[in-house]
This record gives sequence, C-alpha cells and structure tokens, in this order.
Amino acid sequence: MAIRCIAFDLDDTLWECHSVIARAEQWLYNALHTHCPAITQHYSYAALVADRNHFTQAHPELQYDLSTLRRNWLQQLLQTYGCAKEGLANELFHGFWLERNKVTLFPHVQTSLEALRPHYQLGVITNGNADVQHIGIGYLFNFTLNSAQAGVAKPDPSIFRQALTLADVAADEMVYVGDDPEKDIIGAHQAGLRSIWFNPQQTSADSGVNPDAVLTNFAELERLIQLL
Repeated sequence: MAIRCIAFDLDDTLWECHSVIARAEQWLYNALHTHCPAITQHYSYAALVADRNHFTQAHPELQYDLSTLRRNWLQQLLQTYGCAKEGLANELFHGFWLERNKVTLFPHVQTSLEALRPHYQLGVITNGNADVQHIGIGYLFNFTLNSAQAGVAKPDPSIFRQALTLADVAADEMVYVGDDPEKDIIGAHQAGLRSIWFNPQQTSADSGVNPDAVLTNFAELERLIQLL
C-alpha cells in the first residue's frame, strides 16, 4: 500500500545528540557544584556520569522513562550528600532538560519536513525526552510519542503499534526513519512498518538489519519515500 505516514526518531536522526547531552551533563555538574559542592568534591565530572549510568542500569524497570530515572537519581544523590532541599531535584532536572533541548538540526531536515508535510502525516517515535514543541518544530508533526508515554521503549513493537493507532493507518502505510539499526530498523519491522535507515556515515549493517531504504542526507528523503 502507499505510504500515508512518515514517523521519525529524534536524537542522532534529526540532530546530533552526543555533544548535546555532554553539554547538558556539564551544565548539571556545574549546577550541582553551586547547590551541593559536597557532591562535586566527591565526584569528578566523569565519575558523576558513571554514577548515573550505574543507577540507570540498576533500575531496568524504568528504562523506558529517562526523565524519571534522572530525577530519581538526582533526588537520591542530593539526599546522600545532605542537600535534599524541597524541589531542588526537579529544578536541576529542568535546567538539564532545557540544555538537552538546545539542538541544531542536521542539514535539510527542516526543509524536507516542510516539503513532506502537505502530502503525508508526520510523526515522532522516540525513546528520549527531547520535546519538538520546545525546540520549535512541533508544528511539523501530526503526533509525537515517547517511550515514557508508551510505557515501553523501542525496539518493543508496542510503541510502534501505538503510533499506528495515533496516525490511524495500517502498518504497511507507515515508514519509520531512524539511525539505530536495532531499536529503529528491526523494531519497526517487527511491528510491520517499513523503514529507512539514516546512515550518514555509511556504516555496514549487521546481519538481520534490512531497511527498505538507506538515507545518507535528508535532501534525499522525499525521493526515497516516493520509491517505496
């Protein structure tokens, strides 16, 4: 059947994410130094990031909700070092979140989305906590779905099926665009969607990763959609 809806991953698909998160983590470290210097006296920046990663791994039941994980970690950290002022964990998380949403779109992303929007429903399916409304591109999308809302994270097929319900389309009428071979490509296929692998570095795919198309530059996206 013809494509009626195009859904997108966000981090490392519409923008580069690693430096964004690193900058937000540094902001948080500096803020902790101001509000609870005992923490930064004990932890270097790298050690604090490692501590958060350890906390995340220790709570697999919350892997789908990165915001709650980080808030809970901050609350525990502040309590441990005697700095658990009411509301401080939420205040620090919000500051981190604002930094985390300062992104720069990859070339041709916005123009491609604007060109596609009159002809297709556009949506977001993400495991992260970026907010397209806050970033300023929310007007381009008919729906957004993150893993915290869905209660599961990619590659679980359920999150893709929930997106199909939001778009009111059949699985073979939606194509998913993402950078992660397992979470995005295999996950989409398990739910019956078609997929486009955003692969600007043109890396080799592992066995079992069979996207319907490969995208190296968003300027190619409209043409690839028409070929599906």
